[in-house]
Amino acid sequence: MSDPTTHTPTPTAWSARASTAPDDLKPARLRFSGTVHVAANGLKARPMRVVLSALGIAIGIAAMIAVVGISTSGRAQLQASLDKLGTNLLTVSPGQDFSGKKQDLPDATRAMISRIGPVSSVSAIGSVDVNVYRSDKIPSQVTGGIGTLAADLNLLDTVDVDLVSGKWLNQATATYPTTVLGYKTAQQLGIDHAGQDMVINIGGINFVVVGILAPAPLAQQLDTSVLIGWDAAQKLADNTVKMSAVFLRANPDAVSAVQKVLAPSVNPGAPTQVTVSRPSEALQAQQDADRAFTGVLLGLGAVALLVGGVGVANTMIISVLERRAEIGLRRSLGATRGHIRSQFLVESSMLALVGGVAGVFLGVIATTVFALTQGWPVSIPIWATAGGLAATILVGVIAGFYPSSRAAKLSPTEALAAP
Repeated sequence: MSDPTTHTPTPTAWSARASTAPDDLKPARLRFSGTVHVAANGLKARPMRVVLSALGIAIGIAAMIAVVGISTSGRAQLQASLDKLGTNLLTVSPGQDFSGKKQDLPDATRAMISRIGPVSSVSAIGSVDVNVYRSDKIPSQVTGGIGTLAADLNLLDTVDVDLVSGKWLNQATATYPTTVLGYKTAQQLGIDHAGQDMVINIGGINFVVVGILAPAPLAQQLDTSVLIGWDAAQKLADNTVKMSAVFLRANPDAVSAVQKVLAPSVNPGAPTQVTVSRPSEALQAQQDADRAFTGVLLGLGAVALLVGGVGVANTMIISVLERRAEIGLRRSLGATRGHIRSQFLVESSMLALVGGVAGVFLGVIATTVFALTQGWPVSIPIWATAGGLAATILVGVIAGFYPSSRAAKLSPTEALAAP
C-alpha cells in the first residue's frame, strides 16, 4: 500500500500549474442575441416602470412627428392651392402720398393695365361705404364688420374663385339689388344657400342673395364682403364708388416684368402712389412664418425628449441598485465587465426604442387625424420618422452609459454582499 504523501504535489508543481492556468482559461463569450435576451428579461421583470419611462420618450417623439407632419401637410395643401390658382395673379391698390394720405386709383386704371401686352385679364372691385345687416331688424350699431364691394362681372375668372351655392352676377342682375356673399360673410350671417328666400339688408335696401363664394386665398378681402354690381353700387352710393383693388393675370413667364411696369402705367405722374403686390408671395411669407413656428415647436419636442431620456437614465440607475445581487451572481458565474456593461446598455436602448416606436405611431396617428379633418393631404416626411427612431436610440445609449458603467464596476463579492 502506497503512501498517500507520495501523491501530494510539491510546491514547485503547484507553482507550475498556477503559472500555466491563466493560459488555459479563455474569457467567457456572450453573443449579441444572448445580450438582447438577457436585457429583454430585465425589462419584462419591471413592466410598470418600463411603461412610465417609455412614456416620456413617446411623448417627445410623438410631439416632434406631429409637428413636422402637420406642418408638412399644411404646406402641401398650400402648394396644391397655389398650383391650382396660379402664381401669376397681381393686385394693384391705392398707395399713399408723402404725407401718408391714401390716394385713389385713376379712373383709367383698368384701361391702362389692359394695354400691357402680357396681361390676359383685368378685373376691379370698389369699396361702397354702406353697412350690411342680416335684416332691417338688426340695430344699426351692430355692423359685424362686413364690407360692401362693387365687382366687375369677370372677377371670378380673373381671381379664379368658385361658387359653393347659386350663381355669379350677370349683366341683368348686376343692375338690380342682388348680391353674392363671401365665404366667411355667409357663415357670419348664418346663410348656407342662395335663393329668393335669402335676403339681406345693404344700405337700407333688401338685396337677394344669388350666390355664395368659395374661399378665395389669393383675394381674401372677398371672403369677408358682400359683392354687388357696379351699377347697383353707383345707385346705392350716389356715384361715389372708388376702385379699391384691381386684379390681373399675366403671362407666367412675364410676371416680374409686368410687376415692374404696373405702377408707372397706372399713374405715370406719381407711380409711388400705387401699390403693386403678388398675393402668392404673401402666402409664401406666411408659409415661411409657419416654418419658424414649427422650429419652436420642434424645440419643445426636443425638450420633452430630453426629459424622457432623463427618466430612462433614472430608471436604469435604480435598476442597477436593485439588481446588485443579480450582477454579482452573473460575475461569479463568469460574466465579464463587458458583458454587464453591454447588458445594461442594450436594456437602456431597448427601453428608449419602445418609447420611440410608440411615439412615432402616436405622431403618425395624430397627423393623419388632423390632416383629414382639415381636408389636407397627409404628408409625413420619411426623415421625420427615421430621425425620431434614431434620436430615441441615441437617447437610450446616452442615458444608459453611466448606469451600465456603474454596473460593470461592481465586483462579484461586493455585489453578492449587497442586501
